[in-house]
Amino acid sequence: MIKAQEIKKSFFVSIWFMFLTFPIMVIRVNPIEKLIEWRWKNLALIGIGSFLLSFVWRYLLKQKEAGRKKAEACGVDNISLGRKLIEDSGFYIPALIAAAVFALVFPFIFSLYQINIMVTALMYVVLGLGLNIVVGLAGLLDLGYVAFYAVGAYSYALLNYHFGLGFWTVLPIGAVAGFIFGIILGFPVLRLRGDYLAIVTLGFGEIIRLVLENWNEFSFGPSGIANISRPGFFGIQFSLQGAIIYLYFLMIAFTLFTIFIVNRLQNSRIGRAWIALREDEIACQAMGIDKTKTKLTAFALGATWAGMIGVIFAAKTTFVNPASFTFMESAMILSIVVLGGMGSIIGVIIGAFALILTPEYLRAFSDYRMLIFGAIMVIMMVFRPQGIITNARRTYKFHGRIS
Repeated sequence: MIKAQEIKKSFFVSIWFMFLTFPIMVIRVNPIEKLIEWRWKNLALIGIGSFLLSFVWRYLLKQKEAGRKKAEACGVDNISLGRKLIEDSGFYIPALIAAAVFALVFPFIFSLYQINIMVTALMYVVLGLGLNIVVGLAGLLDLGYVAFYAVGAYSYALLNYHFGLGFWTVLPIGAVAGFIFGIILGFPVLRLRGDYLAIVTLGFGEIIRLVLENWNEFSFGPSGIANISRPGFFGIQFSLQGAIIYLYFLMIAFTLFTIFIVNRLQNSRIGRAWIALREDEIACQAMGIDKTKTKLTAFALGATWAGMIGVIFAAKTTFVNPASFTFMESAMILSIVVLGGMGSIIGVIIGAFALILTPEYLRAFSDYRMLIFGAIMVIMMVFRPQGIITNARRTYKFHGRIS
């Protein structure tokens, strides 16, 4: 039964939402005819909708709290239980086969526009996996990750423009450039943690962008660099459609390679050191782990993937300028990691596809798609703050007998 207090709370919520959205949803100015249109119907819809949604919101919060208490009472972790049920159901193999078949036939049944979007999504998958090393595994909040992305892109653009070097020649150079810049950023921030680390890395990203924007003799400033060569295949040059399809399959292979490497790193000795550093830096040092080496390795390896994807970005667009490497790019990549689940490879992949493809396919709701996008993010952070797929914490049990 609905209590009077619940109705009162929902009423105040609806009034608050109506007040907040009044200037956007109700007032429309027509500068040509110099008229103001008052859309009171929108205000009524917002009031009714927010009134009803507030009930749903509180109901879901209560269900979440009840589920948490039940899990604690039973001594079962919901995350581990859900993961075990999926693994036991044999879901993985059919899903992987279906995904592989879909990936192979995708460029032959969809338009060039759809292929181009998918290439972009796969690029963000790799960027998310690279940042996942720094943020998800090592726990180092990096808000300037786009700087390494820019380093890779401009490495290819400048070397192609001045020396005519091809894609495959510059790809490892972009990776090495990202690696070096990762170490350069890592040294000044070895003593920083939390908000201070975030501020310094944000400043580093902005410094790189401003240098590229203002050093005209080096980077051609805001005008950027055009006519960058697309990747070829043993000297064979493709048409526009052929180049996009080639990049698609190249990104498929590169994504699989990245997943393999990141998974091996995560399960390696350095991966366990990153996780220890994330959980407790002081205890990590007390166990004899070299904090300096561990942090620098995380920054350098994360930046390596960004440098390589920067090269692919320059080859895909055939044009780069500083406007492509703003803070919003870093925020988007970080959102992919947080939404997908920090430390989770599958979660980052799902998060990348969700955040990159959703705005594209919501273009039919162009006036409200960012509102929908923001609402989905808020709901996820409230009801699933650990991300879509949480990286399960490993536990070790001793089954022997102590003599």
